[in-house]
Amino acid sequence: MSSMDIHKILKLLPHRYPILLVDRVLEVDKGKSIKALKNVSINEPYFNGHFPHRPVMPGVLMVEALAQAAALLAFESFDISSQSNNVFYFAGIDGVRFKRPVEPGDQLLLNIEVLRMKAGVMKFKAQGFVGEDLAVEAELMCTMRTIEQA
Repeated sequence: MSSMDIHKILKLLPHRYPILLVDRVLEVDKGKSIKALKNVSINEPYFNGHFPHRPVMPGVLMVEALAQAAALLAFESFDISSQSNNVFYFAGIDGVRFKRPVEPGDQLLLNIEVLRMKAGVMKFKAQGFVGEDLAVEAELMCTMRTIEQA
């Protein structure tokens, strides 16, 4: 098993501030699972409006954080280099459930497990925890595409 710091994450994911939502990868078991972290800070731009009186991380961004962690697992599982023209696109989502709010100061632990890899499509069981508490869960699908460099 291996880990990833922000420098490697930036090499693999095309996302940048303010939409890069994975700060560190704690462990990767290629083809099986990944554990990653999103540190939730009051400085996140969405907290200005969601909600000014009680800041809560939007559910759609929790799901995006899970999808980004899943993409990192896919890159590692297929041994795709950071120099490649490949990207992983979010292809589907099922069974999303939000179990508790995620607030500034929380650390969202992203747990992703591979359910299926077939014909370039991957399906994952995805869960986000704050401490021991399940905050969000879903089944995610992504697919790999090759893009042309500009």
